[in-house]
Amino acid sequence: MDFALQQRRKIFKVLRHPIKNTLKFYRILYVIQRINNETFIMKKTCILLTILFTTIYSAAAQDISSNAIGIRIGDSDGFGTEVNYQRALNDENRLELGVGWRDAANFNAFRVTGIYQWVWRIDGNFNWYAGAGSAAGSFDFDDDNSPFDDASSFFVNAVGNIGIEYDFDFPLLLSVDFRPEIGLLNDVDDSLEFDLALGIRYQF
Repeated sequence: MDFALQQRRKIFKVLRHPIKNTLKFYRILYVIQRINNETFIMKKTCILLTILFTTIYSAAAQDISSNAIGIRIGDSDGFGTEVNYQRALNDENRLELGVGWRDAANFNAFRVTGIYQWVWRIDGNFNWYAGAGSAAGSFDFDDDNSPFDDASSFFVNAVGNIGIEYDFDFPLLLSVDFRPEIGLLNDVDDSLEFDLALGIRYQF
């Protein structure tokens, strides 16, 4: 065998292991780099998901004022203006109470309304809400042309409620809502009634 060839083979044998180890080293570095990249991507994904869920929760959560009091101006089956009070029960629910009365030439009327409401944010300061409850009250008739002349009537109605409101940066809440009602206990009329009204309330 040629002497030079023998020397070259010896040199290759000496260098083969360092080269092999170097390749192993770079392979390990490559694997570590891939792991680091995947870990970085996972961390980035977790951060983005956290931000996303936080944003969604913040959008869904509704900061309801603890108290709001004012008037609700609508038809309300002849009751007209209603003194209205809202009390927050938690971040998404509240109780609305209203007292309405009417003193007309041919009848007097009084009613109390209670509604449990769910409130959701639409966008910015706009919210929408829906609820259900009941109303109770009485009529006193004094109309010679009415079959109920000189009669009193007690009633209980089932009440639905849906509306939209704007919460100003100062403590004012404006709303427009719709109330369908149906008589449950009523000597005069148990038909379905509809009431559209404007609400103006001070928040505190």
